[in-house]
Amino acid sequence: MEAIRKPFQGVLNIIRFNWHFYVFSVAMMILTIIAAGYFKELPILYIIPVLSFAVSVTSLLVSFYIYDLSDLYSLNWANSTKAEHLIVNIHAGFDETSLLLGNKYKNAELRIIDFYNPQKHTELSIKRARKAYPVLPQTVWAEAGRLPVEDASADKIFIIFSAHEIRNRAERADFMKELARIIKPGGEIYLTEHLRDTANFIAYNIGFLHFYSKRSWLQLFSQADLKLTQEIKLTPFISTFIISKDDNPF
Repeated sequence: MEAIRKPFQGVLNIIRFNWHFYVFSVAMMILTIIAAGYFKELPILYIIPVLSFAVSVTSLLVSFYIYDLSDLYSLNWANSTKAEHLIVNIHAGFDETSLLLGNKYKNAELRIIDFYNPQKHTELSIKRARKAYPVLPQTVWAEAGRLPVEDASADKIFIIFSAHEIRNRAERADFMKELARIIKPGGEIYLTEHLRDTANFIAYNIGFLHFYSKRSWLQLFSQADLKLTQEIKLTPFISTFIISKDDNPF
């Protein structure tokens, strides 16, 4: 399976799927500049478009760094013993990684699960992404809390930039319990996310509220009898949590 990312694919997708935010930002800058021209006694008004421009440019530069320049999509950070039998990739309607995983784990079965539900996951960007990148034909749809995988059968599970789309905490807790159910003893779960932290606040301003804190993720792991074995920081803006079953939950 060929899976080659194009130059600037990541940052261009950010703009393509979230263009309404940038149109709004440009409109606000123009209106503020016009207002500053009328109210010359309030030169402070010029600060608003400057800040708005700076925030937009910063978020795009960070996105370019993460999605186009970093080692994220090489998957070199994911372990491979070449003895894996079942790899599970779980996404929320936008799948950039299944072909990459298929290339990395060529001797294993790859199951792709899409938990996107338009009634629950109302992000406009996801709807645009699904139109631009239809899911692979072998993809199976399922509720996040009812994964169609046998108990203790998956060698590795990947959830890359999708778990935070489960906005309901109880549903996220059920999802974690399902991951604990289907992972093999000794298997690894790779959960990659932006975090609600200082780095992502600097990068995305109030947009960082769309993410969850590290503490919140660790609590969910613990409640599902999962343990964090390693945290990989490919960039200051994303974390990959490698988690497994906790053999001693009490």
